[in-house]
Amino acid sequence: METDSPPSFRQGLPVYTVSRLNQEVRGLLEGRLGRVWVEGEIGNLSQPSSGHIYFTLKDARAQVRCALFRGARRLCCAVTDGMQVLVGARVSLYEGRGDFQLIVEQMEDAGEGALRRAFEALKSALAAEGLFDARHKKPLPSVVRRIGVVTSPDGAVWHDIVTTLRRRFPAIAVLLYPVPVQGRDAGTAIARMLDLANERRECDVLLLARGGGSLEDLWCFNEEIVARAIFRSQLPVVAGIGHETDTTIADWVADLRAPTPTAAAELLSPDQVLWRRRHAEARHRLQRLLERTLRERVQRFDDLKRRLVTQPLRGLPEKRLKVAALARRLIMALPVYPARARARLQALGQRLERRSPLTRLHVYRVRLTLLPGRLSAAVRAALRAQETRLTRLNERLRAHPPDRLWERLAGRHGLLKDRLERAMQNALKARAERVALLNRALALTGPPGVLNRGYAIVTDTQGHVAREARAYPPGTTLRVRLAQGEIIVEVKATQP
Repeated sequence: METDSPPSFRQGLPVYTVSRLNQEVRGLLEGRLGRVWVEGEIGNLSQPSSGHIYFTLKDARAQVRCALFRGARRLCCAVTDGMQVLVGARVSLYEGRGDFQLIVEQMEDAGEGALRRAFEALKSALAAEGLFDARHKKPLPSVVRRIGVVTSPDGAVWHDIVTTLRRRFPAIAVLLYPVPVQGRDAGTAIARMLDLANERRECDVLLLARGGGSLEDLWCFNEEIVARAIFRSQLPVVAGIGHETDTTIADWVADLRAPTPTAAAELLSPDQVLWRRRHAEARHRLQRLLERTLRERVQRFDDLKRRLVTQPLRGLPEKRLKVAALARRLIMALPVYPARARARLQALGQRLERRSPLTRLHVYRVRLTLLPGRLSAAVRAALRAQETRLTRLNERLRAHPPDRLWERLAGRHGLLKDRLERAMQNALKARAERVALLNRALALTGPPGVLNRGYAIVTDTQGHVAREARAYPPGTTLRVRLAQGEIIVEVKATQP
């Protein structure tokens, strides 16, 4: 009894070779996805001598192979295992093994890339509001008597600024407004200190300074709260942040930007050597002017003396009339003078009262009564910040417990162990196949194989292989080795 056979699975479908299948899959991937941006963690980093870099990019649930060729490394950041990166790559397939992979063309640190995008977004927003416009820039005072420096007291920047000012113009007073210049709460502290300096009005200009660093280190100077504090400052603000190549939002908003903190101190202070030279020149000019004026007055005195001796009565009636007029003016002004004197004395008394030590002492006492409250508020704020940080650290510890990390490391260890065993087995298998191949080749091309095909080896009685017929005259005994046994023969005749 016949039964209908099931339809063939490949009926109507094309038959691919493996290479053609991989080639078409590669074309589909590159044509459909093209270039993409992918963020993940670097693992299994390999840097062979060819200059190319191979690694896997992974997250919590998946991973993908990546290849960074030597020519594209100039557009990429330094690569280390475990680094979180953002890569721009082409989606492709390695046809030889059928491996799905990314061909990396650009790579940057994921954290710095996010900061750079946030920097550009805030810069564009503040520029649209007009915070960078030149019409808002305040001019620096012509003579600076006191400089307020907003920086960290623990860094080398504060020492460099003080050293520069002492060297250039020691008469300028320097007032430190201590703030942290790096960290999560540094931006808030800097903004609060700028507002405090404007409330006190203790200096002529403010210098916002910090040493060089990465974009992340300088991030507090890119925060919006700092930019707005600089913009609303009534005192001129000079920014001396980082090195000459470092640029922050604070540099754009400040009234003047200096390439380094030391350069900012030099911009705000005159050169004392130049000032001494100008003072000496002015003193010499004044001395010459006084000497000339004195000579002119002496000459005029001598001239008047001669005129008085020769014409003593000339002009005397006019002088008497002038004296009489002055006397009448004096008599008329006598009743008004006491009232003016009392008003002036009262004004002087009020000024003296305002400037008296008791008044100033009262002001300081009022300020002193406010300081404990402000200190306690600052301490409470610091405690709250520390408690918040402690809570955040506890949450991070709960989110990433050590036992989970141990499990991940154990799983990774098992995976690496399996890969190593498979690699060793593959290597041993390849070596065994090569040995078998060499044995087969030796069996085919070695002396036993040649003799089995009907050839023979002829030697003399000393064991030397016979190569030329003329070397063995008739009567010479030779030994002929065959595949099975030997034959001893005697030469009857030779032919060239």
